[in-house]
Amino acid sequence: MKRYKSFLAQHVEEFFHYRRELGYINKSLGSQLKAFDTYVLEHAAGFEDLTPAFFLAFREKISGSPANVNNLIGTMRNFFAYLLRYGHVDHNPVQDLPAKTENAFIPFIFSVQQTEDLLQAVLCQVRRTEKHFLIDLGTYTALVLMARCGLRISEPLRLELTQYDPGQGTVFIHKTKFHKDRLIPLPRTVRDHLDNYLPLRKVMRPESPYLFPGFKNALRDQQVYPVFNKAVQEIGIKAQRKVMGNMVFGSPTPHSLRHSFAVNTLKAAKERGQDPQAVLPVLSVYMGHSKYRYTALYLKVLDAKRRQGFVDFAISRLEDV
Repeated sequence: MKRYKSFLAQHVEEFFHYRRELGYINKSLGSQLKAFDTYVLEHAAGFEDLTPAFFLAFREKISGSPANVNNLIGTMRNFFAYLLRYGHVDHNPVQDLPAKTENAFIPFIFSVQQTEDLLQAVLCQVRRTEKHFLIDLGTYTALVLMARCGLRISEPLRLELTQYDPGQGTVFIHKTKFHKDRLIPLPRTVRDHLDNYLPLRKVMRPESPYLFPGFKNALRDQQVYPVFNKAVQEIGIKAQRKVMGNMVFGSPTPHSLRHSFAVNTLKAAKERGQDPQAVLPVLSVYMGHSKYRYTALYLKVLDAKRRQGFVDFAISRLEDV
């Protein structure tokens, strides 16, 4: 069954595979291309109809946040750049299409002490029953990796046993977001946690290929979130997601540990008398960012107190109105 049905169907299919071969494919690419293909089909459009006005109308029909809309339009811009490169069109009608205004997102940042308190609260949740002990300890150790190394939640959960090298003290992160590989040297404390965990794992789940096995396959993020959320409550953090004007202040999530690692690393460098800018190239590689500018964004939120200052300022402005 054909996935795309408009007059552009063959070009869309070729573009999909082209992006996948380049390693830029993401989970939403197929659905984005499908939405555009369906819109073109419904309007019986041909090449002559694909004007900037056509795409402005299409943009208004897209549901979701401004960020999602801009992401889809960006995909269209790349698609027509691809068609232009291969001579299928003589201009890119999406090239100068204006983006929708997006809210600025300020992530929740754990201070160093809050991170310590959180991990301790997670450790206290480890149940000593045969059924739960390995999974609970694996959840704790995975969160330690996120907090100490800035990993995304999917990265420790998908690690296979062979990707950890105890001799070198490294983990190999294989083709996660942006299809990038990276080798991460672990801090001594993280290596100690893993070395304490592995003998137990070897006894209880020797057949599993995963570093952190769950009940059937790998540990799942649905098992991590409840433990994390309970720990946040237990250490007294009650920050809610807030939208104030054009700013969104995020609530604590496991991904906040990654943000906190980056911000607190830059803060520690500054306190040592180093220029945080000089730390960015190494931090960018360590975190697996596809572009250096993504890491540079963390300079805008240097610590938890400054983030709270943003919140307090936004609230005060609302109260002044």
